[in-house]
Amino acid sequence: MNIRSTVLGALCAVSMAFAGAAAMAQKAGGTLVYIVQPEPPSLASFLSTSGPIGLVAPKIYEGLLDYDTDLNIVPALAESYTVSEDGKTVTFNLQQGVHWHDGEPFTSADVQFTVMEILSKVHPRGPNSFREVVSIDTPDEHTAVFNLANPAPYMLRALSAYESPMVPKHLLEGQDPRNSDLATNPVGTGPFKFVEWQKGQYIRLDKNEDYWKEGLPYLDRVVGRFIPDASTRTAAMENEEVMYGAFGAIPNIDAVRLRDTDGFNVTTDGYAMINPMALIEFNTTKPPFDNPALRRAVTVALDREFLIENIWFGYGKPATSALSSNFAATGLYAGAMPNYAPNAQSEQAIAILDEAGIAPDADGVRASVTLDLIPYGEDWRRAGEYMKQALSEIGIKVELRYEDVPTWLKRIYADYDFDMNVNYFYQLPDPVLGVHRHYGTDQIRQGTHFVNSSQYSNPDLDALLVAGAQEADATKRQEIYAEIQKILANDLPVANLFEMEFLTVYNEKLKDHATSALGSYGSFAEAWIDD
Repeated sequence: MNIRSTVLGALCAVSMAFAGAAAMAQKAGGTLVYIVQPEPPSLASFLSTSGPIGLVAPKIYEGLLDYDTDLNIVPALAESYTVSEDGKTVTFNLQQGVHWHDGEPFTSADVQFTVMEILSKVHPRGPNSFREVVSIDTPDEHTAVFNLANPAPYMLRALSAYESPMVPKHLLEGQDPRNSDLATNPVGTGPFKFVEWQKGQYIRLDKNEDYWKEGLPYLDRVVGRFIPDASTRTAAMENEEVMYGAFGAIPNIDAVRLRDTDGFNVTTDGYAMINPMALIEFNTTKPPFDNPALRRAVTVALDREFLIENIWFGYGKPATSALSSNFAATGLYAGAMPNYAPNAQSEQAIAILDEAGIAPDADGVRASVTLDLIPYGEDWRRAGEYMKQALSEIGIKVELRYEDVPTWLKRIYADYDFDMNVNYFYQLPDPVLGVHRHYGTDQIRQGTHFVNSSQYSNPDLDALLVAGAQEADATKRQEIYAEIQKILANDLPVANLFEMEFLTVYNEKLKDHATSALGSYGSFAEAWIDD
């Protein structure tokens, strides 16, 4: 047996034994009320990777694998897996005795259907994660054999509940997943069952009494509250109306104060798998940003260190490339690229515009644009105000637009009705999973969230992206990604701003809430309240 199968099997046995023992040692029961900000557009995590969906759906759905806080692979719906010597066959041995929340058994047919018919077709990142999967065999109900055209080791890092949720074939087969009732009434295999969604108020999930992990979950209920006003969220945390807020739900200005307040704590743990990057998406198909010179001018005119220090209170690191510097550990980060100075270079920006013939009018305006802002809180509004001021200094007149989440998603990813959009993307553990979707021509997928909204298309880059995904030799792969970064630093369909460090604020009565690398995108199965 492949050693990975043996280790995962042993880990599963230890995990199950620990869960049974811990159920007696830890306090069971209670309700965890946490912040979900903003309100999710749906709970269809198989269609969208929108952040608010990720705060809820992984408590309901599960993936084949999970990842511990050291990024090691651990069992989930797959108790073990093996990889063939040539890397083209991956066999998953599934947990037995797992049922969907409606009582139907979870089988290999669900795995086959989820990957081939849902994730590979309608998920934002699935077409990249599973691009090499030609077919999936199901020799029995508890074995799923992935047949690959080429080795895809990155795929094993894309199998969490957040990234690749397994969905029930019997409830989705034969219908358009975009119109499924699961968007508002999800049915998974996870530790918590969906109970109700009171629009504008909360989502309630109750303990799955038949959960396959013995003794889990500890909590009787989790409730995700929607609190639009930032100061009200902070007050709710201080008054113990809520116990947990991740992804900047509590603004950094308040988080740094609560960090020093008895009974509360702040952590940056739980974000290791996602590599978050703040960025600007440019619409490259229409004026004025069909001109790469204007994109370059905007990129160099913005002060990345100012954003980090004055809006995110020092949590972050200036972006220097299309890839996060965290990829240095794998050799794929090629170092600082042109047009990525940490501080504003206004004179350089003006020179770029002059050289390109983008001259100011009588009022000093070279271009008038609308800047859309991700509707995830006050920090982004403040960032927009700064960008408006900074760009006015080089003759770019900016109008800010801040809308609710469904309207914003539709505008950017369905209608392409925007000039430039401030957003953040997860680059994830490998560029194939999190970076390629920005730039590949095959990722211009109208209506799919968080892919190539810039509609950038470059055949030379497309070829490099394919090569980077398939290259097994580490040195050659580094060379490919170095060339990718050079091209993107010049073309800049997307301008990275800074590598984000999200803050989670929590009441210290809440224990074991970040037991996986996914943090708040995990299941809360092991969380408990010590009151």
